[in-house]
Amino acid sequence: MTTPVAARSAHVVRLGSTDVYYGWIVVATLSITETVTWGIIYYGFPVFLRPMEDSLGASRIAVTGAFSVGLGVSALLAISVGRWLDRHGPRALMTLGSCLGTALIVAWSQVESVAALYVVWFLMGIAMAATLYEPAFAAVVSWFPHRHRDRALLTLTLAAGLASTIFMPIEAWLLERMGWRSALLTLAVVVGVLTIPLHALALRQGPGAGGTTRGGTPTPAPGVTLRRAARTRVFWVLAVAFVISNFATISMTTHLIPFLVDLGYSAAIAAAVIGWMGAMQLPGRMLFVPIAARLGARWMTSSVFLVQALGIAQLPLLGWLLPTIVPVVVLAGAANGMSTLARATSLAEIFGPRHYGAISGAVALGANGARAIGPVAASLLWVGLGSYPAVFALLAASLVCAGLAVLTADTAAVHDGPVPAGKEPAR
Repeated sequence: MTTPVAARSAHVVRLGSTDVYYGWIVVATLSITETVTWGIIYYGFPVFLRPMEDSLGASRIAVTGAFSVGLGVSALLAISVGRWLDRHGPRALMTLGSCLGTALIVAWSQVESVAALYVVWFLMGIAMAATLYEPAFAAVVSWFPHRHRDRALLTLTLAAGLASTIFMPIEAWLLERMGWRSALLTLAVVVGVLTIPLHALALRQGPGAGGTTRGGTPTPAPGVTLRRAARTRVFWVLAVAFVISNFATISMTTHLIPFLVDLGYSAAIAAAVIGWMGAMQLPGRMLFVPIAARLGARWMTSSVFLVQALGIAQLPLLGWLLPTIVPVVVLAGAANGMSTLARATSLAEIFGPRHYGAISGAVALGANGARAIGPVAASLLWVGLGSYPAVFALLAASLVCAGLAVLTADTAAVHDGPVPAGKEPAR
């Protein structure tokens, strides 16, 4: 019979005089590649937005539409990407995604028309689907099916959470000195050099939560299929709740500056508020793991939505009952940071690690789709409701409903799912 130590030895590497579980090598690798990819592909677009408008002679709506198309394509591919990850692991997919992303950044630097920009960003949606958080989370969950999973995901998201802080100033500096086209060529080299070899050489398929038979044959990791998960109420509750959460987040951040300017804040202060909200995501994520360890993923996820609602609900009170925006920054920013971890941990805990990629991809289809349509849809809400306070009040009420629905959703119907605590092999 294979002992836990023997089963573990295949996944341990020696670095110097220390044995390191290979899952942490995967986490370290993805911490670098996710920071680079988010920082250049995702956060680079707004940095180069104005010079692209001037160079292409196009409106802001036309140019930003290309970015929305990319996000939409990424969302639509989430289920297919998840199924691939469950069957084949992350190495080939994320390596090819990085190759495609590098080539497309070069192509982006050469576009001469809005139509060409849309083609590039349609294809960039494929690259983002293959390289951003969804495949990275699936890779981590396969190595940490239960024990240390929250800590591994926290490590990854803390690193990648610095993507905008690190790369947006670098991109602005490059833009000022060499123009947006040459800056993109330089950044394409950075993506290619830092992500392609790391994905190709360091990523491996994780062992999941499976054990071994008496003959040493691996047994499948536990967990329900996407089809079975989709027959449960808790799956749909979580899927809709994360749609609401992402929609509320992107709507608030997109429209917060004009709302604050209308209240008398300067544009500089309003922009700083957005920046501080982003900074609050990091302490929010650091608090997530110890609190989730006590409450459990479902209670923690519900709490995240309720805190997010509390933060947004204070916006209509600014200048009336609330003298400062600081509580909004703290609560909404921290909750936004926690929501990324909440999605990954709640799905893995409730449905198990075996088909995590497909299940996570299905939830991401709606959640990331909400991010793509949020700015435009929130503008339509603003027109229909007549004011920003009404929009923010509606978003807060929707989040309260989402939080209560998650809290009351019954997980007992999910069978053959997560590994019971304490039953997985020691790491």
